[in-house]
Amino acid sequence: MTDPARSISSAARFGLTESRAERDLRAAGLWGEVGPVPEYEVTLTALSRSPDPDLALRGLDRIRESDPDGWPDLRAAITEDRRLRGRLLAVLGSSSALADFLATRHGAWRRLGGGATDVDGYTATLLSAVGADDSDVSPQGPVAALRGPEAVRALKFAYRGLLLEVAADDLGHLVEPGQAAPSYEQVAGQLSDLAEAALRAALAVAWAENGGAPAQAKARLAVIAMGKCGGHELNYVSDVDVVFVAEDDAALATRVASAMMRVGHEACFEVDAALRPEGKAGALVRTLDGHAAYYKRWARTWEFQALLKARPIAGDADLGAGYLDVVRPMVWTAADRENFVTDVQAMRRRVEKHVPSELLERELKLGRGGLRDVEFAVQLLQLVHGRTDETLRLGSTVDALAALGAGGYVGRTDAVELADSYRFLRTLEHRLQLQRLRRTHLFPAEHETDDLRWLARAAGVGPERGRSAGQVLLAEFRRHANRIRRLHQKLFYRPLLEAVSRVPTSALRLTAEQAQARLAALGYTSPDGALQHIKALTAGVSRRAAIQTALLPVLLDLLGHTPDPDGGLLAYRKVSEALAATPWYLRVLRDEGAVAERLAILLGTSKLVPDLIVRAPEVLRLLADPKELTVRDPAEVAASLRNAVNRHGYLGNAVTAARSLRRHELLRIACADLLGFMEVLSVCAALSSVWSAVLQASLAVVDRAESAAAGGRLATIAVIGMGRLGGAELGYGSDADVMFVCEPTAGVSDSDALKYAGRVAQSVRKLLGSPSQDPPLQVDVDLRPEGRQGPLVRTLESYRAYYAQWSEVWEAQALLRACPVAGDDDLGARFIAMIDPVRYPAGGLDSVHIREIRRIKARVDTERLPRGADPTTHTKLGRGGLADIEWTLQLLQLRHAHTHPSLRTTSTVDGLRAAAEVGLIARADADALCEAWLLATRVRNAATLVRGKQTDQVPTHGRELAAVACALGHALDEDPGVFLDSYRRTTRRARAIVEHLFYDD
Repeated sequence: MTDPARSISSAARFGLTESRAERDLRAAGLWGEVGPVPEYEVTLTALSRSPDPDLALRGLDRIRESDPDGWPDLRAAITEDRRLRGRLLAVLGSSSALADFLATRHGAWRRLGGGATDVDGYTATLLSAVGADDSDVSPQGPVAALRGPEAVRALKFAYRGLLLEVAADDLGHLVEPGQAAPSYEQVAGQLSDLAEAALRAALAVAWAENGGAPAQAKARLAVIAMGKCGGHELNYVSDVDVVFVAEDDAALATRVASAMMRVGHEACFEVDAALRPEGKAGALVRTLDGHAAYYKRWARTWEFQALLKARPIAGDADLGAGYLDVVRPMVWTAADRENFVTDVQAMRRRVEKHVPSELLERELKLGRGGLRDVEFAVQLLQLVHGRTDETLRLGSTVDALAALGAGGYVGRTDAVELADSYRFLRTLEHRLQLQRLRRTHLFPAEHETDDLRWLARAAGVGPERGRSAGQVLLAEFRRHANRIRRLHQKLFYRPLLEAVSRVPTSALRLTAEQAQARLAALGYTSPDGALQHIKALTAGVSRRAAIQTALLPVLLDLLGHTPDPDGGLLAYRKVSEALAATPWYLRVLRDEGAVAERLAILLGTSKLVPDLIVRAPEVLRLLADPKELTVRDPAEVAASLRNAVNRHGYLGNAVTAARSLRRHELLRIACADLLGFMEVLSVCAALSSVWSAVLQASLAVVDRAESAAAGGRLATIAVIGMGRLGGAELGYGSDADVMFVCEPTAGVSDSDALKYAGRVAQSVRKLLGSPSQDPPLQVDVDLRPEGRQGPLVRTLESYRAYYAQWSEVWEAQALLRACPVAGDDDLGARFIAMIDPVRYPAGGLDSVHIREIRRIKARVDTERLPRGADPTTHTKLGRGGLADIEWTLQLLQLRHAHTHPSLRTTSTVDGLRAAAEVGLIARADADALCEAWLLATRVRNAATLVRGKQTDQVPTHGRELAAVACALGHALDEDPGVFLDSYRRTTRRARAIVEHLFYDD
C-alpha cells in the first residue's frame, strides 16, 4: 500500500499542491505506485517549472480526457520533444483559456512542436480559414466563401490557433530555459500582425455578406488601425481601434464596415470605432473629404494625439494612403493650437481620476506610474518636437522613446529607464490577460499571495535573497511604477515643453531671410550676427547640436524679452562653447525649464554673469530652485572655504581654491539678485560674508605657512573690516577696506611680531590681488593710521597710542564702521573695545571738529567726483547718493552715540532708524534717507552686473539703462526714463534732507 505522506510529498516535489494531483498523474500514466515513472520524470520536472504546475496538470488532464486515443502520442511527444514540452506546459500553466482551446481542438497541440506559422503567413492562414483567395489583389482584397456563423466559427478557431503559437513562443523559455526568449517588441508585433490579419479576414467575410466581389461593388473602403494596433504594440486581449474611410457608395461601405466589426468581435476581439470623428455619435464611415473637413475645423486636441498611431491595414490601400496624406500634416501642426500642452496634461489627469482610488496604485494601464503615464509623456514630446524632426514620427511607444533619446529631447538614461519600465509593465499586462483571455490591467493585491506567485513565475521573476518570488515581483512592480511616475512628472510637466509648443511651427522651419526677419521682430538689432550664432550652435549632426536645435527656438524667444537679446545670444554661445565638455549642461537646460528661462534673463541682462558661469558652471543647477540660490548659511560658506583651502599644501593653490569658492558664491548671489530672489541688504550682507570668509581662510593658510617657516607662530593677527566691509554693505565690485592688528605671542618681541605679521598681511594682499580670470580681490589698507605712509600692521598698543595722541577726526569717522572680520576673535574684540572711546567720543564733537568734517565733505564733493560724471546720477558721490547719506549719519553718530547706544552700529540703515527712534531725525526724513540709500545701493549693484565691471554711474540711455531698470524690477516695455526720473526724484529729496541735517546746527 502506498504511504500517503510519501506520495503527497513526492508530488509536491514538482510544485503540485492540489489533492487531485497524484490521481491525475496516475491517470496520465506519469506516476507509478511509489512515485514518478522514471521515463516521464523529465516531463514532471518541466511541469514544476510551469508558472502554475497545478493549472498545467489540469490542462493536460483535460486534453487526455477529451482525446484519450491521442493521449499516448502527446505523452510520448512531450517526453521526447523538448521544444514542444516547454511550449505546451508553459501555455497550460499560464492560460486556462488556451487550455480550453487545446482540449476542444483535438491534435491542436501538434502545432507547438514544429515550426510556428510565419508572421507573413498570418493573413493567408486566416483568409484560407474563411475560404478567401489570398492571391486576390483587387483594391478591396479577397471575398470569403464562408459567411455568417460558419465564417465566424472558422475564423475564431484559426485565430485562436495562431494566438496559441504566439503565446507558446512568448512563454516557452520559462519551462525550458534553453529556448530563446522573444522581446516584448517581438510579441507585441506578432499580436498586432495577427490582429491585422484577422481584420482582413473579417473584411473578406463582410464583403461576402454584402454583395459578393468588391471589385464590382460601388464602394471603396479602407480600414485604418488606431491605438496599440496602429502602433504595432497590441496586447493579447485588447480592443482593436479602427477608423473607416470610404468613397462612392457610403451606404454600402457602412454595411460592410458594420459587418466587419461584428465578425471580428464574434470571432476574435472587440473592434472599436469610437476614435472616429465625433466618436460614437458620428457616422461610422466618412469620405476622405469628410475626414479632412472635420479635422480641420472640429477636432479636439486628443483626436490629433490619437492619430499619431494611425496606419492603414486593410481594404483599399490607395484610399488608406490618401487618408494618411490628409491627416498626417494636421497631426504635426497640432501643437500650434492654443493651450495644446495644458490640454493634453489636463486630459491625462481626467483619465487618472476615472480610476477608483483603491485601485490607483494597482492599475497597470491607467493608474499612477502606469502605462498611460509613459504613453502620454512620449506622445506629448512627439507632437511638440516632431513638428520639425521627422525621426520622431513613430507609432511604437518604445521606438519613439528611443528616437527621443537619440535626438536629445529626453536624457539617454531617462529614455532607457522609461522604456525598460514600460516593457516590464506591458509584460505583466500580457501575462494577466493570457490567464483567461480577458481584458484586465489589475495587478494582484499584496495579500493575494497565490496570484502574485503565479504572475511572478509567468513573468520569469524568481525568489531572491530570502524573499519569495511574489515578494520580489511586488517590489519590482513598485520600483518600476515609481520610476515611471517620477519620469512622467519630469517629462510630461516640463515647463520648457509648453514654451516650445508656443513657438509656431512656421517659425521652426524658416529660410535664412525669414529667420532674420523673425529675429528682428523679436528685438535683435543684428539679425545677421544672431543667425551666425544659431548656425554655430546647431551645426553638425551631434547630439549636442540636436539638443541646441530643440532649445534655441525657446531661448531666442526668451532672450528677445530681455534688455539685450544680441548680447544675451552671444553670451549663450560663449557659455555653450565653454561648457561643451560638461555633460549635464544642455541636459539641465532641456529638462529644467526654469533653468533655461532664468538663464536667458541673466545672459540678456548682465555682462558679469556669463563670465562667472564659464568659471563656475555648477551654479546653473541651482537656478532650478530659488531656495538653493538664496538659502545659504554664511557659516556654511566659511566652513566650505576653510575645508577647500586646508586640502592644499601649496600656498598658491590654497588661495586659488579660496578664490574659486568666492567666485561660486559671487555668481550665486548675482543670480539671486538679478532674478529678484534676494533683497538688497541680504545681497550686501552675503557679499560681505563671502569676503570675510575669503580673508579668514587666506589668512589662516598664509599664517600656517609663515609659522612653519619661522619655526612657530610669532604673533596673533586680527583683520578689522572698515568701510562697506565693516558695515556688511559690500557691492559686487567693492574693495575690502581693512586694518591689520597683531599681538606678540609669549616671549616674542614687538619688533619680531610686527615683522612676522607684516609678512603674513603682505602675502594675503598679494595672493588675493594677483591677476586672474576671476573678479579682482583688492585688500585696501589706506584707512590705517598715517594712511599709505604708515606701517601695514600695528600692535594693539601701538593703535591705542596713536589714536590717543595723533588721530584726526576723519579717522574717528572711519572707525565708525570698524568690525572684526577675520583672524583672532579675542584680539579683534579687544581692538573694538579700545576704539569705542575714539569713535564715540565722550561729549560728542566740538564745533571745530564739526566744521572740519563739513570741510572734508565739501572737498570730497568737489574733488572726488569723476570728470564728466553726472552729479544727479552718480550713486556714490552724486547729490543725495551714498556718500551724502553715510556722512550725514556718521556725523550724527560722532556727535550723539556717546549718549545714545542704539546709534553704535556699523549699518547705515540701522543707524538711520536708530537716529529716528531717539528723535535726532524726523521719522519721514529717516525713511526718505533709507529709501535713497537702498535705491542707490541697488542701482550701483545693478549697474556693475550689467556692465560687467565696477561702476558708480547710472547709465542714462540705451540698453544699459534698460537693463539696469529691468534688474530693478521694471518691465521691459516700460520707458526706462521713468526709472531714471524716479531715481533723480528720490535722491533730490534725500539731498535736501542731507543739507538740512549735515550743514545746519
